[in-house]
Amino acid sequence: MKTFAEIRAIAVARKGEAALQAAMPSPPHNPLAEWSDDRLLAEFTRRIFQAGFNWQVVDNKWPGFEAAFHGFDLGRNAMMSDDDLDRHLQNKDIVRNAAKILTVRDNAVFLSDLAREHGSAARYLGNWPKDDTIGLFDLLKRRGARLGGATGQYALRFAGYGNFILSRSVVAALNMAGVIDGAATSKAAQKKVQAAFNTWGAESGLSHAEISRTLALAVPD
Repeated sequence: MKTFAEIRAIAVARKGEAALQAAMPSPPHNPLAEWSDDRLLAEFTRRIFQAGFNWQVVDNKWPGFEAAFHGFDLGRNAMMSDDDLDRHLQNKDIVRNAAKILTVRDNAVFLSDLAREHGSAARYLGNWPKDDTIGLFDLLKRRGARLGGATGQYALRFAGYGNFILSRSVVAALNMAGVIDGAATSKAAQKKVQAAFNTWGAESGLSHAEISRTLALAVPD
């Protein structure tokens, strides 16, 4: 497996030092552990609606989302009825996709359950150990709605968790670096990915998010 220093040198050779520094993720304004659970539901919802869709359209309509879903109050949305769904489907202030609208209810239930189990869903997820990020991804996939794969990973990143994202470029770089051979979907491959990020983090002192961005720039676009 290549060292992080070797990977970073490849990224600098491809993009230049200035471009690499500019691509680094900004430190979060508030780490996820300090968020309220309603804001976490809002973040999950935004990324779910943006998946496979025009991000700007969702951003432009976001005030309508906040109003339609009662500020993403967990209790109100966990009790979403068929009549509520019908009203949402007639609301032109949001993106009217029934399957995605129902994820607001399902993820409100998911986060409510975590809050009952651990006091705060956001604090529980935000304090999840970085050396088991793959385990966190698995939790979102198993218990959340449409939070498996890239959607949940991007939601965590935007929420300030500081995680890596297994984008196409990052997976290509992991192959180039000798971590995996092929996709990063099997449990065995994901275990190797986690171990690599843990090793590179210890080597470089960088966050997994910064390492992830460096990997993405070390391979062709």
